[in-house]
Amino acid sequence: MKYFTLKEGDKLPPFSLKDSNGRIVNIEDFLGKWLVIYFYPKDGSKGCLMEALDFSDNLDEFKKYNCEVIGISPDSIESHKRFIEKNNLKILLLSDPEHTILEKFGVWQLKKIYGKESWGVVRTTILVDPDGFIKKIWKNVKVKGHVFDVLESLKELAQLSQ
Repeated sequence: MKYFTLKEGDKLPPFSLKDSNGRIVNIEDFLGKWLVIYFYPKDGSKGCLMEALDFSDNLDEFKKYNCEVIGISPDSIESHKRFIEKNNLKILLLSDPEHTILEKFGVWQLKKIYGKESWGVVRTTILVDPDGFIKKIWKNVKVKGHVFDVLESLKELAQLSQ
């Protein structure tokens, strides 16, 4: 399986997934806004919690640029609901337990951790413009400071598109 099959400049393919309340979220509903989609391995793990909190804590800054933030993981709807409530998260989390979208985007991969191979999500973030085109991709994301890199790119790209 290829890693992240889309590239910068490509149109984001349409897809739908359920949110933490079981509602179907259609990605095309976000056309007309900037959109950050971040793919993460697991609700509640240390790095995933830090990333979710960083995006939540800075959501108002993203919204200043007409930008929404969505996290996608293979966790269940119920897991997302608990994760959001326990940590007071403000971002939208979508559930992909069958890995349909994770595989489509090439972020569901065989990973080697401590010498052991297992399938999982390779932490990846994409920034999509209001017309639905991928403007920036971050692969193999390191959580610390990542949200600020994404926000900085959003600011630069949003100013260029005015």
